[in-house]
Amino acid sequence: MQYLFTTLFILSFIAFFVFLVLMVLSIRKHNRIPIRHVMLTAACFAIASIGMYGMLTLPSNPPQSSGTDQTEKHESGTATTEEDHAPLAQKNASSFHMTTEEFKNKFNGAVGKYRLNGLSITRLNMKDSSEQDTGAFEYVFNDKLRLVGKLNSDQKVQEVMLYGNGDASEPTGGTLLTAIATLILTTNNEYTYNDAQNVIQDIGLLDRDVSQSEFDGATVRNGFEYRFSIQEDISTFGITAVH
Repeated sequence: MQYLFTTLFILSFIAFFVFLVLMVLSIRKHNRIPIRHVMLTAACFAIASIGMYGMLTLPSNPPQSSGTDQTEKHESGTATTEEDHAPLAQKNASSFHMTTEEFKNKFNGAVGKYRLNGLSITRLNMKDSSEQDTGAFEYVFNDKLRLVGKLNSDQKVQEVMLYGNGDASEPTGGTLLTAIATLILTTNNEYTYNDAQNVIQDIGLLDRDVSQSEFDGATVRNGFEYRFSIQEDISTFGITAVH
């Protein structure tokens, strides 16, 4: 997409410059400038402006290559250990390739694009991490939903966790699912809301026979692991960079 806007800007700017020179020459010769000539010049300028705007606003990094989707689902009653739930960030120093400010802006951008009212992040609460040269942040949406993130040594977001509490015997709340979809959109620039729902489906969270008292499902897409689990009325959704 970046190359498209760059090409659009260059071609439109050249055309605008040529039309502008012709207009100046016509004025100096005291010739009448056709209305069509003026409109073409204005159109070229507008297209060049759109190209420049796209060059400045779109990220310069190419979208991450799509990898093989891997899905693992565990039925209710499956025994789990603390090691099973240990964040992959402890084993891998990869990151989302974005700072906390970029993460907040992308999250709010998804909220605004899909009109997900009530989920905007105003200011992340930065915290000191127990590990050297790393950091952490937190944001509380309400008394039942909060976001926690971890930074690597380069101060780039490495992992985010979403915690929701409530009665595990009831179906997963709509606000929690919306927040999960927003986080998925934040980590994938090319994803639509339907793509985010497909990730949630891959985890197994939307299956009719999902146990709301004990659940653990995960999937890997484009270098990120997405995991959702329920234990003791606490629903946890995490995204970890795995490359």
